[in-house]
Amino acid sequence: MTNKKNRVITVALANHRPETVQPAAELMTRHDAIFLEEPPSRELEQMLTGNISVNDYLQNIDTEYPEFSRQMALQLRKLHAAGKVIIAVEPFLEHLLAIHEFFIEGGTPADLRPDTDRFRVYEAEHKATEALLDFYRAAIEASFDETVSAVKRFARQDAGRFVLRDEMRAEALAKLAPEYECSYVEAGQMHYYLWHRLNLLVGYKIAVRPNFLMAPVVRNFDSERHLYGPGDILTLLYIFHPSFQGPLEDLLAARSLIYNKLIEKNEMPVSIDTFPHTRNELQTSATVKKLSMADCRCLFSILRRTDTQHSVKLVDSYLSHKGIR
Repeated sequence: MTNKKNRVITVALANHRPETVQPAAELMTRHDAIFLEEPPSRELEQMLTGNISVNDYLQNIDTEYPEFSRQMALQLRKLHAAGKVIIAVEPFLEHLLAIHEFFIEGGTPADLRPDTDRFRVYEAEHKATEALLDFYRAAIEASFDETVSAVKRFARQDAGRFVLRDEMRAEALAKLAPEYECSYVEAGQMHYYLWHRLNLLVGYKIAVRPNFLMAPVVRNFDSERHLYGPGDILTLLYIFHPSFQGPLEDLLAARSLIYNKLIEKNEMPVSIDTFPHTRNELQTSATVKKLSMADCRCLFSILRRTDTQHSVKLVDSYLSHKGIR
């Protein structure tokens, strides 16, 4: 067996933004195998080999970030042509797609066997979705305190979903990735538990390293040392510390309400050396870190029905009026 020091699995953590594509592609070139964060599909294989166009491929997948997906697909096609092994591994989403097909064909939740992975996926997804819908209702019509409670309930359910998803993917990757000298694992920034779990499974025989793709950019901005918003931090705390509760829990939930009103949701165009989403995320995190629970309570009623652009102006005015810099 090859010495552990010479073998590595890189878990590359980054949000799905156009500006993360180039750093990801550059890191991918230094690995033998690339494991994508998506379920296997015939369309993916056809796109990689050039049998269908990137545009045709994108029309057949459900993507929340179309420009990111387009640019990444182009890079993956180049990497495939250069001889890189590219494998889609995402068991949770694979089961989720199968569940949707099962229901379309007339199946019901009662038909799912409780002792199966498919049932576990359905249950985690159902609980998280239900909690998310409750939060949406609260954000529209409930009091500030009720909405903060709804944030916490959703974050706890979302944490459970992340744990299951990352455990399932880690188990699949533990069987595949060690076959290669150097493997790249694509992962959204919230999947830090994936690195933890994969390291527990195979860390004794192969180095498993987390890589925050945008960390060099963040350091160059001389700003926050991470790109996690308050809601992300709350969810991560629930993931690694399920019994976490207290004043910080409430403050993070409250700040997440304001953060969600301020953060840019749409994909922003990028050019060489511009990182608009990273800048926006850092700036928004820095802004909400200045807010107390009382500030969040006051701003929640002001921002409740405003769009992002107007919310940013209102919060800037609020902080300026209070003399907070």
